[in-house]
Amino acid sequence: MITLLRTNFDNPHFLLLVKDLDHLLQQLDGEEHAFYATLNKTNTIKHTIVALENDEPVGCGAIREFDADSMEVKRMYVPPEKRRQGIAAMILSELEKWSAELGYSKCVLETGNRQPEAIALYLREGYKIIPNYGKYKDVSNSVCFEKVL
Repeated sequence: MITLLRTNFDNPHFLLLVKDLDHLLQQLDGEEHAFYATLNKTNTIKHTIVALENDEPVGCGAIREFDADSMEVKRMYVPPEKRRQGIAAMILSELEKWSAELGYSKCVLETGNRQPEAIALYLREGYKIIPNYGKYKDVSNSVCFEKVL
């Protein structure tokens, strides 16, 4: 059984999963990884979710304020051996619920073209592709999404 824990950036399970995520992204992004790493600092994230299965971490995600109406989904990760079990969708749904509870009306996010599984997840969960925003505006590898809650 999967349980979802609302926590923050200094949760040891979250930090362990993010370390694995960063290692994977370094492989996928190659030379572009340094740019993305500057946008993915975790020490300012107050709202994180850790998915646990028998007290073992099996996924994570986070939200941080993007603007007065929106939360940005960050640091979504499920280890490869735990994928295709609906864990990422559970985490994303809980992040959306938390965003709404905090008074936000939509979620935005960015992912990379080299992550087709992530793109498929976001489309399946009702996110719409939008023009690249912020520091991703002119980044050809980035795909940005939005969902009205």
